[in-house]
Amino acid sequence: MKLLSSSSKLGQPRKIKDLIVNNTIYIVLFLLFLTIIVIDPSFLSLKNAGFILSQSATRMIFACAIAGPIVLGGTDLSAGRLIGMAGLITASLLQSPDYTARVFPNLPRLPIWIPIILAMIICSLFSLIHGYLVAKLKVAPFIASLGMQLVVYGLMSVYFDAVSNSAPIGVLDAKFTGFAQNGLDILGFRLQFIILYAVVVIAFIWFIWNKTKLGKNMFAIGGNIEAANVSGVNIVLNTLAIYVLAGLLYGFGGALEVARTGSATNALGQGYELDAIAACVVGGVSLRGGIGTIKGIITGVLLFQVISYGLVYIQVNPYLVYFIKGVIILIAVVIDTQKYIKKK
Repeated sequence: MKLLSSSSKLGQPRKIKDLIVNNTIYIVLFLLFLTIIVIDPSFLSLKNAGFILSQSATRMIFACAIAGPIVLGGTDLSAGRLIGMAGLITASLLQSPDYTARVFPNLPRLPIWIPIILAMIICSLFSLIHGYLVAKLKVAPFIASLGMQLVVYGLMSVYFDAVSNSAPIGVLDAKFTGFAQNGLDILGFRLQFIILYAVVVIAFIWFIWNKTKLGKNMFAIGGNIEAANVSGVNIVLNTLAIYVLAGLLYGFGGALEVARTGSATNALGQGYELDAIAACVVGGVSLRGGIGTIKGIITGVLLFQVISYGLVYIQVNPYLVYFIKGVIILIAVVIDTQKYIKKK
């Protein structure tokens, strides 16, 4: 009995230590949040909450999209450029009909859903090729995504230069911008439609991950691809499906992003993939594959967005914001690595 009691007492400090280590990233983010509030208490307002949510909406979609390839044990560095391509396509096809300097002056006014679906299809085709390189041709995911990133950026830049002579594409159709920016005012809180679209996408991806065979196979492949193959999981087909799904979300999210911002250039989407990957890692998605939750991903996006906006709100040097975000990512990766080492 004495041995049991002494061993339990020894185990308690270890449990507390593990709890602190596993939640270090959240502790750091909470302390940053408290610092922001102490410096400027006006940060806590419904207006800022609405603004942060509207900014986070498309980021949530991007993070849910890129999380699929990460759970498979890969990554997708082409995500940002595909988002930019989707934005360019929709912006060029949905300029205001009253604007005299449209890139396609003879194009009739299109229903907003046509360019959005077109952008989703194009992005999904590139993601299909990307998935084929990884699943069938066994190209390392990092190299495949890096190459695809350059291919997409080159093509979208050629398109951008051809249709607008490298001038920003703006003055978008009011119906298109309103599709994302319009909303409801509830007691000082601005609930934009773009937030509702993000909620629908999140619910859809949660269902795919948790209630379908595709979701179960995704985790199986990411956890142990050899075991999944022996169990009869079609590795190629399931991998292609996850990449195509990611491409569809890049296309939809990219269209919403340009509707939110109101203009597009070939720089649109630059670095978005890194923010999405960082949010996934902070939210508990393992870079080694097989682990991740939608709840964690959304938490990661919101935490990152709150901290980023908060630091800008209290007028921290923008370059220092990059430094702080980098430190947060490194902490998250170290924690993920230590968990993997302990399991081994």
